[in-house]
Amino acid sequence: MSEDQDDIILSELDDDELVQQMFDDLYDGLKEEIEEGVNILLERGWAPYDVLTKALVGGMTIVGKDFRDGILFVPEVLLAANAMKGGMFILKPLLVETGAPRVGKMVIGTVKGDIHDIGKNLVAMMMEGAGFEVVDLGINNPVENYLNALETEGPDILGMSALLTTTMPYMKVVIDTMIEQGIRDDYIVLVGGAPLNEEFGKAIGADAYCRDAAVAVETAKEWVGRKHNQGATA
Repeated sequence: MSEDQDDIILSELDDDELVQQMFDDLYDGLKEEIEEGVNILLERGWAPYDVLTKALVGGMTIVGKDFRDGILFVPEVLLAANAMKGGMFILKPLLVETGAPRVGKMVIGTVKGDIHDIGKNLVAMMMEGAGFEVVDLGINNPVENYLNALETEGPDILGMSALLTTTMPYMKVVIDTMIEQGIRDDYIVLVGGAPLNEEFGKAIGADAYCRDAAVAVETAKEWVGRKHNQGATA
């Protein structure tokens, strides 16, 4: 704790001030403060879903924007995401109990032959920060891993990541296999990683290429929204 006289007692803040303070604490990656804030709001009778969307997702949205605009960098975003995880850990069982609406679900993994995962982890954390349920398959995933996860998890989105030019083409192998099995159109496929670009994403048949984690969240929201609207009109 700092020696400053202006240490803030979270429990003394009113709801609006507390949410604003949680935005700041998330931004600064202060996990314990976020956990405390979440508990205080719950004690005050906030619904778990409101705590998630108004305090945590609201705060991570600011983090995401500043990351996209080059004000924040990967280490700071990882800290913020870690603080968010602390809050999510408290909320997850409560959200399940209350049957809160979810934004969507994503299966994500780095492709076969590639063991890079910082970018993928960042996307997974930011997606959780935006209210998505995320199943992370880790690194070095062959086609079978992706297909099994699609079958067992039933996600809205499949996310694939690669950092090597040599492993990039494997994304096409996965998408081609999905086409062969007639399941390609059932999922939104997002791809990302340093050597990729939009042309590559189009060429392999992905729905979108995401430059970074902030873009991935925006893209995912947009596509899932579209998918749900189509579902409603279908």
